[in-house]
Amino acid sequence: MVDRVEQLAGIELLNGLKPPALELIAKVASEETHAVGTRIFRQGDTGDKLYLILEGRVRISREVPGMGEEALAVLGPGEVFGEMALLDESSRSADARVHERCRLLAIPKDGFDDLLFLHKDLAYEVLWNVVRLLVLRLRETNDKLTFLSVSSKF
Repeated sequence: MVDRVEQLAGIELLNGLKPPALELIAKVASEETHAVGTRIFRQGDTGDKLYLILEGRVRISREVPGMGEEALAVLGPGEVFGEMALLDESSRSADARVHERCRLLAIPKDGFDDLLFLHKDLAYEVLWNVVRLLVLRLRETNDKLTFLSVSSKF
């Protein structure tokens, strides 16, 4: 359990959480290992898990008709993906594939929802971290769109 808490402490989404809160999350998390090229989920799939990257890299992408795969991000250790599954009941908005062999912690949506429902202080901290993460990603998207429009590639 100590190792798992230390792993969770290195995840950006969980910044600022105290060890007892990390222990609660550790209890609902399970470790997964994936080889290069493995598709973790596909756009349109049901969002049933949040993933925390312990080792390796994961490519988030979408298929663009007539062009093929368009990489939206390549995420590494300490980063998180699939977080939108925690916030709504919509399907996955992109594909997630293993870019480099990786170890992940998977947190099922139902287990995480139960945890946040039972521990309101934890819910407050985690949801603020989710908001910060989404704002950061929105700013990065805005920067990319600005670059593409200025460079006439949009």
